[in-house]
Amino acid sequence: MSAARHYRIYHKLQIASHRIQKSADRAILSDAPLTTAQTAVLGLVEKAGEVSQKCIADQLGLHESAVTTMVSRLGKLGFMSKRRDEKDRRVWLLSVTNEGKQAREAAGPAFARINQRIESELSDEEIAKLADMLDRLNRRFSSGDT
Repeated sequence: MSAARHYRIYHKLQIASHRIQKSADRAILSDAPLTTAQTAVLGLVEKAGEVSQKCIADQLGLHESAVTTMVSRLGKLGFMSKRRDEKDRRVWLLSVTNEGKQAREAAGPAFARINQRIESELSDEEIAKLADMLDRLNRRFSSGDT
C-alpha cells in the first residue's frame, strides 16, 4: 500500500481545506460582506488594476463561468465594475471599486486571525515546509491531468 493511501492524504487534505475555508468564511463574514473566494478575486483584480475574467479564472484554477457568477455578485454589491475590452468585445475587463477596496481591507483582520490559528498549531519551520509541499502539489496538479 502506498504511503499516501495508507495515511489517507487526499482525504485529510480535503477535510482540512474544507474546515479552514469554512472557518475563514465565518471570520471574514463577521468583518466584511465577503467570502474568502470573493476576497481573493477582489485582491487579484485590485493588484492587476484592470484584468479579464479569463485571467482571474486561470490564476485561481476556476472555470470562467464560476468567476462570471462571482463577478456578478460582487458587481451587485458595488465592489466591482466591468467593461467590454475595446480591442476584443467578447472580453470583460474587471476593476475594483472604492467600496470593493474598503470591503477587502475590512477582511484583513479576519485573515490575520486565521493565520494566527495556523501559527498557534505549527512552528515557523513546519509552516515553511507545508508551504513548500503545497506549492509542489499545486504545480503537480495544475495541468488538470489525472
